[in-house]
Amino acid sequence: MIITGFRGTEPAQIRDWLSDATTPPWPGPGKTGYIHYGFGQALDSVFPTVKDALADLRDNDQSVWFTGHSLGGALAMLAGCRMYLEEPRLQADGIYTYGQPRTCDRLLAASCNRGFKDRLHRYVNNNDIVPQLPPEPAYTHADTLHYIDSTGRVRSSMPLLGSLTDRVKGATADLLAPAGDALRDHAVKQYVTALEKNLA
Repeated sequence: MIITGFRGTEPAQIRDWLSDATTPPWPGPGKTGYIHYGFGQALDSVFPTVKDALADLRDNDQSVWFTGHSLGGALAMLAGCRMYLEEPRLQADGIYTYGQPRTCDRLLAASCNRGFKDRLHRYVNNNDIVPQLPPEPAYTHADTLHYIDSTGRVRSSMPLLGSLTDRVKGATADLLAPAGDALRDHAVKQYVTALEKNLA
């Protein structure tokens, strides 16, 4: 098994990647749709190294997994899409992201949904603000969502009303700092704690 982890970033830094709304989108992998310019630029800076390392290391038909938190989640998702569309022999067996921002348009998201089906897993912790950026409809997510509710339970589906109620519950859990919930929920430690709780 080969696991490729993409390093995340702090919430203050990810705002830098998301802030330039005037920058034109970056062409999507395999000329499919488009992606956010900042994420495209970040992926281009590491993709050749990742591709070469996988070509060297995958010498015994090992499975390949991509993962990342925050910006790292965006890069894991886009690297997986790029391998799928441009380097099929190196295609990832699965992608797991945590607190990943929206990365691409609907055309590329639909292509990923077809290509990965149930092998792309996107985890969102309650009110985490980063997965809500950049705004729709310009950018979107692939379909697979695992929602971590306000009690730390991972849910594969949640009705809209239940989701809204749970978000309010999470936001009001800390009466001294309710506005900070969106950033607190983004911390990688919050994801690790919730996932460990679900393993028990």
